[in-house]
Amino acid sequence: MDATLNLPKLDRRTTQAAVEAAMEKYRIYKTITFEEREARVTSSYNETPSGYTGTTSDSTARTAIYNVDMPAARVAYCERIERIVERLNDRERLLLRERYMKQDDVFDYKVYNHVFDPPISKDTYVKVRTSAFYKMALTLSAMGLIELDELLAKTSESGRGKGEKRRT
Repeated sequence: MDATLNLPKLDRRTTQAAVEAAMEKYRIYKTITFEEREARVTSSYNETPSGYTGTTSDSTARTAIYNVDMPAARVAYCERIERIVERLNDRERLLLRERYMKQDDVFDYKVYNHVFDPPISKDTYVKVRTSAFYKMALTLSAMGLIELDELLAKTSESGRGKGEKRRT
């Protein structure tokens, strides 16, 4: 029985943008503190329609729910990203941690010249990053954090492949 695994072909640029956005969200959640909302004590005048509208308003409950659920959601998101990165191989894990999970001002050339021991070339760095982003994108889509349909490689309208030339 031939059981082949058909992995989707993803567009490299859109995949990179989606994974970098997820990593940026992780970095923001890790570095910026959560500000709790406070319930309003004084009421404000609102002209309400006479009669039953079918809705209830409890701003204190909404505020309490927000103050509990938002930090928990932020922590859960960060833990998911850390678990995904932990499953990658050593080079991919090192690249993602140093470039995307620590500070804002880390650039690619600093990572492949100074973090990797021994230093690697730019081309090797791009291959490692592309592989890491592909794995991250598949895992993030399996968890429902990004939409896989948006990342799929589009086939050209004329049916040509990337290396094929147009006949004149």
